Amino acid sequence: MAANSYNCSVYQGFNFQKDSQDIVGHIVALTLGTQAVTADLSVTDPTSSDMGTYVKVVGVVSSIYWNGGYADPIQFNCQVSTTTKNYLATQQHKSMSNTDVEVNFNIYDYDPDAKVYFKAFFTNDTSVKGLIMKAGGELQMNINMDQSMEVVNPKNYSFSLGVMPQAVSQDILMAVSNSNKFVKKWGVAVG
Repeated sequence: MAANSYNCSVYQGFNFQKDSQDIVGHIVALTLGTQAVTADLSVTDPTSSDMGTYVKVVGVVSSIYWNGGYADPIQFNCQVSTTTKNYLATQQHKSMSNTDVEVNFNIYDYDPDAKVYFKAFFTNDTSVKGLIMKAGGELQMNINMDQSMEVVNPKNYSFSLGVMPQAVSQDILMAVSNSNKFVKKWGVAVG
């Protein structure tokens, strides 16, 4: 099984330039328990031909990793706003009885032959359902209270989250170029 690992440019994610051609990623939507996290960062859509097309996102991805197995977790690292940092820090200190997660993400890579950005690892505008991963009894969700300095404005903070799939079969979409696309399953249906 092939692992999927993307190191994304946070700088490019916030300050998108067509000629840079670095991998970028967005957490488009995120729900923890029953509460949707506000998408309050306005960033450039890399696939748009118009540089003035912005999308609202919860976070700008710095890295994402999935070992590729049906039951393997997806691990995210991203940068979030001050408002989102405050919300996540509050959640981290509460006892979270509901560890359900719904996440919608897009990772974009550049195709040098087609000369366009394409979605390389994504959920196709549909949130996948998971649970916050546990390791050693601890939930794998962390927000850094210190401001990240790779991009100073807007203020942003590093957030990491491990997500295990719920017991349903779901689609993760992938591509290695603008024209070579395929689907992999995430989660194992029970019952």
